[in-house]
Amino acid sequence: MRPPPIGYMGLNALYQRAVDNSTAIATTVSLAAAALGLAVVALLGPEELSSGRLHDIRSIHLFLAFFFLPATAAIVIYLMRRARTVYLVDYAGFRTPQNCRVPFATFVEHAKQMPHLNDSSIEFMSRLLERSGLGEETCMPRVAEYILPYTHCTLDAARAEFELVAFSAIDDLLAKTSIIAPDAAIDILIVNSSLFCPIPSLVDIIVNRYKLRSDIRSVNLSGMGCSAGPVAVGLARSLLQAARRGAHALVVSTETLTLSGYTGNDRAKLLPNCIFRVGGAAALLSTSSAKARFRLKHVVRTLTGARDSAYRCVYLEEDGEGQRGMNLSKDLVKTAGHSLKANIAAMGPLVLPFTEKLRFAFSMVTRKVISSRRVRAPYIPDFRRAFEHFCIHAGGRAVIDELQKSFRLSDEQVEPSRMTLHRFGNTSSSSVWYELAYIEAKGRMRKGDRVWMIGFGSGFKCNSAAWECIKPAPNDADGPWASCIHRYPVAVDIPDGVKH
Repeated sequence: MRPPPIGYMGLNALYQRAVDNSTAIATTVSLAAAALGLAVVALLGPEELSSGRLHDIRSIHLFLAFFFLPATAAIVIYLMRRARTVYLVDYAGFRTPQNCRVPFATFVEHAKQMPHLNDSSIEFMSRLLERSGLGEETCMPRVAEYILPYTHCTLDAARAEFELVAFSAIDDLLAKTSIIAPDAAIDILIVNSSLFCPIPSLVDIIVNRYKLRSDIRSVNLSGMGCSAGPVAVGLARSLLQAARRGAHALVVSTETLTLSGYTGNDRAKLLPNCIFRVGGAAALLSTSSAKARFRLKHVVRTLTGARDSAYRCVYLEEDGEGQRGMNLSKDLVKTAGHSLKANIAAMGPLVLPFTEKLRFAFSMVTRKVISSRRVRAPYIPDFRRAFEHFCIHAGGRAVIDELQKSFRLSDEQVEPSRMTLHRFGNTSSSSVWYELAYIEAKGRMRKGDRVWMIGFGSGFKCNSAAWECIKPAPNDADGPWASCIHRYPVAVDIPDGVKH
């Protein structure tokens, strides 16, 4: 893929440096303007200024006196009010322990011991696992180790799952960023977990564990689905831009599964049991570029919940027997496509080169003027010219296939999503962080590379974030892929006789 022109990269870097140092620039310009004004007074002399002989003053002096100083003041105000750039200092993903892995045979054997599941449901889940794209090393909560796991799905077990995932990821992040005293370093805390919302809240659990200070700005996001990762990043950006310069925000994205298992026979609700797995990630963001590894360029959120079909596409409800479960509509892929189109329309103008914007605009005008029957399909911009890497939410094989086809991506470009689904399963909002870690573990990230994170979630939402790499991870970096990256990529084939 062609890199951006050298001139463009130079101008972009210069612009970012100017924005990041806007206060210093504004102060320098103000002092220079004041010095220039004093120089004008010195050249003209107090007699000429007080004698009323302004008509003798040369035009350049009038320009400096009546235009330059107000213009300088306007520039100073603009730079001081402009939103500050937000950076990703570093991130860490939960490294799933081997004793939590659940091979397909174990999953099916435990399902057979469930008194509520009939043979048809067990056969359905077996076929689903075979074509899901998941591997044999994905992990489930500790309660899955029991033959009758639903009898052990307690509130304490759910808290233990969250603490294991969140604390492990945060500890790794603090070690990577050399933060010894998190109470002094962290100003903002955001946690997103859709299904588990205990009292005290998840942010309170983290505050208590790390003894964070009492004036920390904390937010607990729930019910936002698998696309909550970019939502949390966008919220952190807004809070950081309103906080003191150089503040830090800790974002924890995870999903707690202990209390979310479905024990009925509704096939639409059995699907989450088969694809959702334990995982989580922690990220540290700041308005200081010191030690930062990525620059946050854009966050785009699109919500299509006004349409009833989209609103009920992912829906937590009870079946006819009173068993609670997550219902995934058969139109999930179609709904995701509609949501993605809205996100593309918002993200495209921000990141695409001029030629792609022109083609997209021409396509839209053509479809408006000419009957849609005579136009085959709307033009999908070539986002490969805007991004070197794509982190597509590993929600399922069908969604990844559809986005690869729509964006005309190569197998290597969707490899992080497929391999994350194979190794870790659908870890909800944290999957995009595992994908970013895969790209870096493979040594494919370069300085200046641009990354597009795309998440889909209930509501129905498509949320995305655009990043620019400042400093790639070192080759010996530790992370969730450290023990297995040498085995990837692997072939993910559908067994013979299994319909995709």
